[in-house]
Amino acid sequence: MIIKYKNKKINISARKVSELEKFSGLMFRTNKTRNLLFGFKKDIRLSIHSIFVFFKFLIIWLDKDNKVLEYQIVNPFTVAVKPKKPFRKLLELPLNKENSQVIKFIVGKETFK
Repeated sequence: MIIKYKNKKINISARKVSELEKFSGLMFRTNKTRNLLFGFKKDIRLSIHSIFVFFKFLIIWLDKDNKVLEYQIVNPFTVAVKPKKPFRKLLELPLNKENSQVIKFIVGKETFK
């Protein structure tokens, strides 16, 4: 999928999760897992957690047109992370070498170590 950030675009490979998978996300996986895309039928503003996620990851909140609204690096076992604005989609990207280009594009530096 192509996302837009600061008048630039980047292609990110991500697997769309099922309704059931929305509850687990990256839990119990390794940092080598695929990027996950969560889609919602309307704009929402809910929090996520990283309980039972054993690695750092980048979360990107998107609008319906795949424009980046916010992003945050999430540490393992964080109880709640909530965006300031409603969103339509969110991406969870493990901080790993495979995502280094996307991380640098969004965050401005490589942070996968």
